[in-house]
Amino acid sequence: MAQKARVRLWSANVRDVDLVCNEIKDVATKAGVRVAGPIYLPTKYLKITTRRAPNGEGTDTYDHWEMRLHKRLIDIDADERVMQEIMRIQVPDSVYIEIQLT
Repeated sequence: MAQKARVRLWSANVRDVDLVCNEIKDVATKAGVRVAGPIYLPTKYLKITTRRAPNGEGTDTYDHWEMRLHKRLIDIDADERVMQEIMRIQVPDSVYIEIQLT
């Protein structure tokens, strides 16, 4: 039974996540390894609403901020050569990667 690697990626910048996903997929397909994904997971929305006036006087005006976390999932047959190539990919600072072998 072949080992599999599950690669989880997430970032607030959707372009960076998609760029890294495409690079991982290209490396795996060039090596002839079976790839499933990228699977788009639900985007997590972090919302913060604060009142503008610090003292409570005046009209009720609010500021709204939102941060979106875009997540992707890729399943790869874990070949040693392919995993070494994936580790060499240049990843932007805004993208977080987690690799789990099963």
